[in-house]
Amino acid sequence: VQLQASGGGLVQAGGSLRLSCAASGHPFSSYFMGWFRQAPGKEREFVAAISWSGARTYSTDSVMGRFTISRDNAKSTVYLQMNSLKPEDTAVYYCAAKRSYGTSPYTGERDYDFWGQGTQVTVSS
Repeated sequence: VQLQASGGGLVQAGGSLRLSCAASGHPFSSYFMGWFRQAPGKEREFVAAISWSGARTYSTDSVMGRFTISRDNAKSTVYLQMNSLKPEDTAVYYCAAKRSYGTSPYTGERDYDFWGQGTQVTVSS
């Protein structure tokens, strides 16, 4: 599957952005999807994930209540709605796919089989 992330940009603290990740090449509904981010000088970290049906979602503590992951299987797209953005959310955001009909919280990089190219999110203070 090929993944194309978009929607990043520059936003002031407290603002919002919605990231999109469009998939192609394989039935999208068979994939568990995740978002990760990597800030300068830091390791890539888990942000949020969603099961193949959208019934189960997971997010890291630092974004809980601010970020929402969702998916539209008809459009082969997963979204990350980011509200109340903080300067510490500044990073390159990556979407990832794992072929799975499971609902386990896949939060590790090595759990995922395919990665998108990343989209830059910059939050100014």
